[in-house]
Amino acid sequence: MMKKKIMTNKKAQAAMEFLMTYGWAILVVLAAITALAYFGVLSPERFLPDKCTLPSGIACIDFTVTPTGDVSIVMQNSLGFEMTGVQATLVNSNCTSQIESVTNGARVTLALSGCNVGQSGSKVNDDLNIAYTNADSGLSHIAAGSLVAKIA
Repeated sequence: MMKKKIMTNKKAQAAMEFLMTYGWAILVVLAAITALAYFGVLSPERFLPDKCTLPSGIACIDFTVTPTGDVSIVMQNSLGFEMTGVQATLVNSNCTSQIESVTNGARVTLALSGCNVGQSGSKVNDDLNIAYTNADSGLSHIAAGSLVAKIA
């Protein structure tokens, strides 16, 4: 009877040593991942592609962002009617651009200046709102989109 108890204790000790060894290994891996994330090596912003998205009918053809805060967005109206009183706004960067009208099928460049976008080499991730009035009905609309771009 005594011999069986000793065997159980040895098995328990082996199991504890096994768990402790892997526990320390997992702890070291978690510490390494935490350090990489803290220093920005694993920052998801570095891996986001540049993109400009707007609802259907308003196409974002091209865009650039400069470190001086100048943002240029080439937009095309494909809504089927003329847009009047067009105002583009980068919500978090506190800048707007105003254009009188955009006819159906026309491309225009929205020039936003003085935007608070950040330093060269970083990414701007901001909400892009296009406010306009339908020239046919006189009703106002806001098209909400987003802009993710590397600052050149």
